Amino acid sequence: MPTFKNAHPALAQALTKRGYETLTPVQNAVIDPALENKDLLVSAQTGSGKTVAFGLACASTLLGEAERFESKSKPLALVIAPTRELALQVKRELEWLYAESGASVTSCVGGMDIRTERRALEKGAHIVVGTPGRLRDHIERGYFDTSALRAVVLDEADEMLDMGFREELEYILGTAPKQRRTLMFSATVPKSIAGMAKRYQNNAQRISTKEEEKQHVDIEYQAMRIAPNDRENAIVNILRYHESQNAIIFCGTRAAVNLMKSRLTNRGFSVVAISGELSQAERSNALQSLRDGRARVCVATDVAARGIDLPGLALVIHADLPKNKDILLHRSGRTGRAGSKGVSVLVVPHNQRSKGERLLKGAKINAKWGNPPSIEDITKRDHERFLADPILMEPIKEDEKKAAADLVNAYGAEQIAAALLRLHNKQKPAPEELLDFTEDQSRNKKSQRDNFTNSVWISLSLGRDDNAEPRWILPMLCGAGQMTKQQIGAIRIHAKETHVELSAECASKFFKLLDKDGGTLEKNIKVTRLDKAPDAPKGRIDRSNRPNRHNDKRGDKKKPYGKKKPYGDKPWDNQPNSDAPKKKKKHKNQPNDKPKGKHFKKDGAPLGTKKKKIFKGKKT
Repeated sequence: MPTFKNAHPALAQALTKRGYETLTPVQNAVIDPALENKDLLVSAQTGSGKTVAFGLACASTLLGEAERFESKSKPLALVIAPTRELALQVKRELEWLYAESGASVTSCVGGMDIRTERRALEKGAHIVVGTPGRLRDHIERGYFDTSALRAVVLDEADEMLDMGFREELEYILGTAPKQRRTLMFSATVPKSIAGMAKRYQNNAQRISTKEEEKQHVDIEYQAMRIAPNDRENAIVNILRYHESQNAIIFCGTRAAVNLMKSRLTNRGFSVVAISGELSQAERSNALQSLRDGRARVCVATDVAARGIDLPGLALVIHADLPKNKDILLHRSGRTGRAGSKGVSVLVVPHNQRSKGERLLKGAKINAKWGNPPSIEDITKRDHERFLADPILMEPIKEDEKKAAADLVNAYGAEQIAAALLRLHNKQKPAPEELLDFTEDQSRNKKSQRDNFTNSVWISLSLGRDDNAEPRWILPMLCGAGQMTKQQIGAIRIHAKETHVELSAECASKFFKLLDKDGGTLEKNIKVTRLDKAPDAPKGRIDRSNRPNRHNDKRGDKKKPYGKKKPYGDKPWDNQPNSDAPKKKKKHKNQPNDKPKGKHFKKDGAPLGTKKKKIFKGKKT
């Protein structure tokens, strides 16, 4: 029977019932007797058991020497989490951890019925778990009395500051008693967290275990190069190859989540989505579907990157590259939790290769680069899984012998084995054929474009009059023909039509896929195959056979030059009888030749410069 030294007896009993044999490094660190009743600033990576850690750390402060809590009264402990999902998960963890002590745990999170939460607080609760906005709302309404709090825990403190909850946190901590214990748990400790710790904690002890400073050894990182328009097919093959109990796919936007969910559902996967636009009930139902096995794939934004703990989650796929290394680590931390193994796959389009390398280098992660699984790889993996299925090893029961013998006599062993394989693979989504993409294609574009000796030309039924432009013709052809832009050569746009050059190896596949769509592309653009290469547009000079383009001469005709214009004086300066404009003479104050006019005095002297009046009032 395992023993948990320094843990409260009631909680040690709960750990044993839960099946714990040892504690993680951060859990052992926080229950050190030297840190009892002291404020703590703990930095630990995701998946290291932080929830159980601060539950164990608070036990001595809340229970003391008592085995069980007294009757329900004012809340004694408060746990603040950044998201609703994390808060509800923390509540579930604390319920089983404090089950033997008779603790009452309630939650206060946004999106839930505030009246139900108010009634739970009025009945009395020992531990309250909530999100910053809803907790402040309860305190301002007078539903939540913080006067008896002995411990306050800030879970994922750095994330709460990043989400803009500083004002709410300062308000909540300001209402709590000064003689309390404050524990801050954060994946990283930036200056903002250090400043808050200095302000609201009393000589906090810093805890950072060596194991958490290293790369997460339970997660295998893979980076897979793909063509930019082959992302969905690659993700389908990754899901089929691993066949994990649960998998999560991270997308950058809500629109991308909805699109990915619909595409995977159409391909036969059981998928749920989690994003900020869903209500709390919808998000809770999605997570519950993953826990009870009704769904196996979750498509989510970064709202699910923190704190979500799903059983059997062995695969994380980054459909869109994360914005920074912290998000990469938090996304990947959904797998490889509590000693289990997991795989984190980055889907990297070849035009974002450098960005992916910078992310991995910044996170100090050594990832294995390669290509997504092919149809052959998936078929081989399915065969291996089928041969390892325990059902093939089970002995034949008495009531099965006659039926098995009848099948063998009627169809033969080979035919029955083939039918069994078909039944086994019938319910699985079919893998996708990926584009023939290699790393050399992305790094040596020139050599790819030079390989158009036996090229095929096509004509599109649109031209310059239809605002045709290569920037949208090129991706349209790549998507319709499932090819890369290196397989497309020259694009010549005329007034009424456009000629496009295709490489020989992709032309047959392009026309085969085009026939399925009736020979047209998007916007009813008709495609016609040309028998020979079209003539170059007029006005274009063919430089292909000229060894040195700098010595080219554009024909024999030279640009006619006119006579050089004279420099210096104007041409009419020395022509007395010309019609050139004459310069105006300045007025001279001569007594015999008095200028007349309102700008001069009677004696011919100028009146001087008039000063303009400055209007200082407001314009109406």
